[in-house]
Amino acid sequence: MKTSKIIVGVSNRHIHLSEKDLEILFGRGHKLTKLKNLLQPGQFAAEETLTIAGPKGAIENVRVLGPTRAESQVEISLSDSFDLGIKAPIRESGDLKKSGTIVVIGPAGSLIMENKVIIAKRHIHMTPKDAENFNVKDKQEVAIYIESERSAQLGNVVIRVSDEYALECHLDLDEANAVGIKNEEYVTIVK
Repeated sequence: MKTSKIIVGVSNRHIHLSEKDLEILFGRGHKLTKLKNLLQPGQFAAEETLTIAGPKGAIENVRVLGPTRAESQVEISLSDSFDLGIKAPIRESGDLKKSGTIVVIGPAGSLIMENKVIIAKRHIHMTPKDAENFNVKDKQEVAIYIESERSAQLGNVVIRVSDEYALECHLDLDEANAVGIKNEEYVTIVK
């Protein structure tokens, strides 16, 4: 059955940690404690939170997402970058070359994370079958339409295709607030 609507996941600031950085910040042998599952298979919000700091300020209680990754990454919004005094590029997850630097503070230690901070580029996760349904390809950029009290069309939305994904559009908190959309509401791809 073909569908034209895509569920939205609004992404607030968060941190992905490597095993090594997890142990530095939380202590040797620490394992993440699952708070709740996310829509993407195998992904979860952890109970653990950290403080992030830049030249102009700090933000406490930043959620760690699991499971651990090969490389740590901090994802913030454009508003957060202003509040912290950090220059962070808009990038796809994992594209950390020449990205921002931030201090991350945990209960057992702290780290200066160089080239680890991005503002996540808006994107849609989908399976190959979903991509066929929507007639799109991996890494293609599309526009989406948001129907709300602040209806809008957003461009430069990257399609990310993998058998490991579930169909979901990720917008950051700034973007979602600007267009008046919340978690579990829907967008459509504009052709």
